[in-house]
Amino acid sequence: MMNEHRPRKRFGQNFLHHPQVIQQIIAAIAPREEDFIVEIGPGQGALTQPLLAQAKRLVAIEFDRDLVQYLNTQNWGELTIYQADVLKFDFAELNQPVLRIVGNLPYNISTPLLFHVLQYAEMVQDMVFMLQKEVVDRIVAKPNCADYGRLSVMLQYHCHAEKLFDVSPAAFNPPPKVDSSIVHLIPHTEPPVKVNNKALFEKLVAQAFTQRRKTLRNNLKPLLSAEQIEQIGINPQARAETLSLEKFAALSNLLVDEQA
Repeated sequence: MMNEHRPRKRFGQNFLHHPQVIQQIIAAIAPREEDFIVEIGPGQGALTQPLLAQAKRLVAIEFDRDLVQYLNTQNWGELTIYQADVLKFDFAELNQPVLRIVGNLPYNISTPLLFHVLQYAEMVQDMVFMLQKEVVDRIVAKPNCADYGRLSVMLQYHCHAEKLFDVSPAAFNPPPKVDSSIVHLIPHTEPPVKVNNKALFEKLVAQAFTQRRKTLRNNLKPLLSAEQIEQIGINPQARAETLSLEKFAALSNLLVDEQA
């Protein structure tokens, strides 16, 4: 391993090193020879090497030039490395009809990164990510709980989301101050609810959770009146965290109709 590389805090680097955890993650990904796998943030290659042993080819996106240089010296298989900011990376440029995306995501950019990757959901078979446990709990949360929010609604609209297992800080160097979890995301072939305008749906969901303690009546005031909310059978005095995906879709479609 690349022992001389010091993890850089500004890049959110915590390198996975625990063999059993690595094996668990590889088993969860279950790479096949024909897969086209994209790894975000390969770091020192803890997952890269075992992935290449089974998948035969892999694209890695790494921001740290020193790590790119190190990875380029390894003879693990057909590895293509992009030195790039993944938040600006165009996955369509890979010219592959089906991608499997994996990675130990930098926790300081995990939420914007998830939203960025979702833009390419149509070409993605599935995603297996290591994230801060708190973020995974939010992704898989159901209505009427504290973890349920914008991230829950948007990720569940785009994907089937399943939390697989937790990972202790001891599995990393340096150990992060938080627990981690592995999540499996499978983009829906057909969305679970009918949304007539995706941009307005995203806008409405974000607006509904602007201030969690406020009611829909207050948070949605810039978009819909209390009377409009009530006319589709939703209590304007309710909070956003009580609404199902179906009800968010209904509100969004009402907004589309009102703007038509």
